[in-house]
Amino acid sequence: MRITYPLLAGAIALCAVGAVAAQSTCEGTPGEAQLHIVISGVHGSTGLMTASLYGDDEAHFLKSKGSLKVWRAPAVSPQTTMCIWLPHPGAYEIAIYQDLDANMKWDHAAFGSIEPFGFSRNPTIFFSAPSLSSTRFQAPAGDTTIRVRLNHR
Repeated sequence: MRITYPLLAGAIALCAVGAVAAQSTCEGTPGEAQLHIVISGVHGSTGLMTASLYGDDEAHFLKSKGSLKVWRAPAVSPQTTMCIWLPHPGAYEIAIYQDLDANMKWDHAAFGSIEPFGFSRNPTIFFSAPSLSSTRFQAPAGDTTIRVRLNHR
């Protein structure tokens, strides 16, 4: 007697398609380490979410042209998810801002940012940028998920 499970087979096929779709939505060249960023506090579904990936190097952290990669995705309220293939497993830092007017730059006023922003590990921000050590996270081989909460000023 042969028993078939068409619903189970269909579910497995859908999972496989979903896994391929999830992989294709990540930025960069596939490798050993993949980073998923869940961003909360998104200010409406307006503009672009911009993420900058930094290597574990104080000399380049938050410096102009110091990032390893910058990528953008449409902002989705109340939470946006972004994904990137990392160059390799290791220590990294992330800076994120919501580019409300989609002008491809982080807009500031005299007293700071006018666009929501955040960093990996959600350090407390006072009057200066966070330190590299307060934003550092480890990404081993495989999938890593971090959560970033946007600051509104």
